[in-house]
Amino acid sequence: MIQHVLGPEIKTIVFDPTQDVGGAREDPELFLQNHPPPLFLDEIQYAPELTAAIKRWVDARPQAGQYVISGSQNLMVLGGLAESLAGRVAILDLPPMAGAELHHRAADDLLARWVRGQEPGGEAPFPPPAWPPALWRGGYPGLIALPDNLVQTALESYVRTYIERDVRTLAAVGDLQLFGRFFGLLAAYTACEVNASQLGRDLGIDRKTAIRWLSVAEAMYQWLEVPAFTRNPVKRISGKNKGYLTDTGLVCFHQRIPDPDQIPRHPLYGRLVETWVVMEIVKRSQVWPTRPALWHYRSHGGAEVDLILEWGGRLFPVEIKAKSHPARADGRGITAFRNAHPELDIAPGLIVCAVAEPQRLAPDLFAVPWWML
Repeated sequence: MIQHVLGPEIKTIVFDPTQDVGGAREDPELFLQNHPPPLFLDEIQYAPELTAAIKRWVDARPQAGQYVISGSQNLMVLGGLAESLAGRVAILDLPPMAGAELHHRAADDLLARWVRGQEPGGEAPFPPPAWPPALWRGGYPGLIALPDNLVQTALESYVRTYIERDVRTLAAVGDLQLFGRFFGLLAAYTACEVNASQLGRDLGIDRKTAIRWLSVAEAMYQWLEVPAFTRNPVKRISGKNKGYLTDTGLVCFHQRIPDPDQIPRHPLYGRLVETWVVMEIVKRSQVWPTRPALWHYRSHGGAEVDLILEWGGRLFPVEIKAKSHPARADGRGITAFRNAHPELDIAPGLIVCAVAEPQRLAPDLFAVPWWML
């Protein structure tokens, strides 16, 4: 992507976990002198010593766009990081590709129109695609050209090399096989409230280790947690985060789902759908100048809302259903949330499902097709 956007004039250097490429770790100042900008530094987590030298360089020669740095781990949490580059760097997260990107469709941006107060109506701009294949393949760009019979082989190779190589560097995890099982367990718990004690018991590790490994999974961009909505008394609201594996293709791989046809019959079907929709909303909202805060809601009485966006002082509730004929009753969690918070500015809710086109289910409730996100 960097080469496509910036062209051949930018030089690319890829760092390695075992080899000190160009002496970047031993003498970062000399490395920068030998490789003047513009420069693309890939897998920067393997040369964290460079960040302090880059800071001094850009402070002495202030000009935007001298360096593009990337990596498969969160740069801000690396233990060996010498400098955060605060105030000198713009950070872009690149999750797996969105559905509109994968299918080369112009995004309707229904989500952006909704949070700006426009009614999510009208006809769907294109015919509905099949949902199970989208869930099964996920969004990793390396899978786009692969036939179905090679998809899970590629995902298996990705998981093995990523865990065996990057986890060793990032978290110094001793038992890599056990950590691999931990990732499989996260796939089984996607779209569930996070219970570190239960995760630990399932794996035979203590709670502190489970919490640390969850942080590692987040730093590796494999896991996303959405906090509970907290503007009510504690006794009425569950305070647990809700967790999602960031790619449904990886969930299917870990759950040994061999092909898309098996998904509608799988026990995780509903949670796969929820994971896909939540991640689509995350991907779409990342490009907004002001990103929304994300919450989930669950009262001790059992009322739930899958996702709540907070943007511009309003709350935008979203329910997610694996069905094509939604009814008003499917929005009862949104209704309960609205009734429990009459003092808050709550927008008309959305039910994201497989409906053929946007439709109004109630004065304050709409159903929208998942492929229009």
